[in-house]
Amino acid sequence: MTIVPLTRDHYQSVTGIYQEGIETGNATFETSAPDWETWDKAHLSHSRIVALVDGQVAGWAALSPVSGRCVYGGVAEVSVYIGKAFRGRGTGTTLLLELIKLSEQNGLWTLQAGIFPENASSIKIHERSGFRRIGFREKVGQLAGKWRDTVQFERRSKVVGL
Repeated sequence: MTIVPLTRDHYQSVTGIYQEGIETGNATFETSAPDWETWDKAHLSHSRIVALVDGQVAGWAALSPVSGRCVYGGVAEVSVYIGKAFRGRGTGTTLLLELIKLSEQNGLWTLQAGIFPENASSIKIHERSGFRRIGFREKVGQLAGKWRDTVQFERRSKVVGL
């Protein structure tokens, strides 16, 4: 497995993997993958990566700013998605650990994630990567007409000073 920066050239594969996640009903509130321009604007340029296995995109991870306010400039939201054929092989953990390194190299002190409670594999990789459960949001949004909860996770950098 090789980890490389996510570029526009990877986006068709990234979209396919994102759509697979959407179809599980337990990965995101989104109902379709956005076009490149929309996705590109929504994610930090310095912390977006793909895992390649035999030249194929196996998964991707990226950070989104949590707010446009300068006081939250060191806080980002985590996204990690793994293709169906590559799940259960440590790809998610590898991507998340590399994303943590990139975030710290770029001065981010807090990473956060909101995960559906049913997404046990995502919860597991976040906990394994040093995230701690900090809360629960009940009926925070609707997906397919059903109210959904999220479990909130946070990771504070030990490298970037607080």
